[in-house]
Amino acid sequence: MAGAGGRCRAVLRIGCKLSIQKNTVRKLQSDKKKLFMKVTIERNSLLKTLGHIQSVVERRNTIPILSNVMMEAEGDKVAMTATDLDIAIVESADATVIQPGSTTVPAHTLFDIVRKLPDGSEVELSLEENDRLVVKAGRSRFTLTCLDKEDFPVMSESDMPHRFDLTAEELKRLVDKARFAISTEETRYYLNGIYLHVANTEDGATLRAVATDGHRLAQVDQDVPEGATGMPGIIIPRKTVAEVRKLIDEIDGTVAIALSETKIRFSFGGAVITSKLIDGTFPDYSRVIPVGNDKLLEMDVRLFAESVDRVSTISSDKTRSVKLALGEDLLTLSVSSPDSGTATEELAASYSSEAFEIGFNSRYLMDILGQIEGETVQIVLADPSSPTVLKDMLDEAALYVLMPMRV
Repeated sequence: MAGAGGRCRAVLRIGCKLSIQKNTVRKLQSDKKKLFMKVTIERNSLLKTLGHIQSVVERRNTIPILSNVMMEAEGDKVAMTATDLDIAIVESADATVIQPGSTTVPAHTLFDIVRKLPDGSEVELSLEENDRLVVKAGRSRFTLTCLDKEDFPVMSESDMPHRFDLTAEELKRLVDKARFAISTEETRYYLNGIYLHVANTEDGATLRAVATDGHRLAQVDQDVPEGATGMPGIIIPRKTVAEVRKLIDEIDGTVAIALSETKIRFSFGGAVITSKLIDGTFPDYSRVIPVGNDKLLEMDVRLFAESVDRVSTISSDKTRSVKLALGEDLLTLSVSSPDSGTATEELAASYSSEAFEIGFNSRYLMDILGQIEGETVQIVLADPSSPTVLKDMLDEAALYVLMPMRV
């Protein structure tokens, strides 16, 4: 009996060892399975990157994966990507990558969480089993549901044969002086962006940005950079223009631009925006730029803008009209509203042609005056029903056209 008992105890010990070994293996496998990605990153760095990324993501999506941002942790970086299928942005942020990995997480939710975390805090991002991203900072802990990275759409990197560089200031000028005139009317989709092309002028070739909504037109010229000669005329969508503009202020160097007939890519160092182009034909804008206007009005742009702003206070929201009465060295602005009353204001101006009256949409006029960098605006008119040209005395490479309205 004693021998049998010893054999039983030996079997039990062996069984216990095997059980412990199996549990240890299972625990190691479980631990390995639980942690798919782990990084720590400074809150402000994460917030800056998410701020750029999340604005591409539409608030309402019928495709769930498009509400997410893709995160890829490797080396000492976390690369984040967002897309709406027409535009994609990729940006990297410095991070301590403890466990490389990737996933997709709700973009706006993560941005709102990070935005509300204490300034200067360190954020830990851990991807655990069941596709859950755990966000920790101090005593705060959030768990977000993720979607499979394999379902995230990636914009194809088709060949972009035309490549050139613009300084941040050059690109900012082209964008700022043109984008206010982009149309928001979806039926004329070919006007929903900036037309960028190389134009031939009497002074030679120029890189030109044009935008119009049918009521006003902005034309801005820039020296043709090396590599842009021969590029096709392209229409950069309004949303892409807005996303590019957000990044311009944060760099001091150059922006690398690559394009084809269907796509364009802007590289800002740590961030890259790739966008589809508007598939349409931009109208022959040169036909609406008058060349025979013979009446010249010059005046202080700041005083003019302030006067337009004041008298338009009582204009109706529907018309926003303001009347300009031109006399010898005098401009009289007036607004009449059946609901609010009337307003008039006189301004000294340089004008020596025949007296006449012309009306404009005050908001459109203010938008153009806001782009004038010099102290004096030059306004070249023809008659009350013809397009008017406005020029910046400090920037001869920028030209604006404004259609009159009945008042």
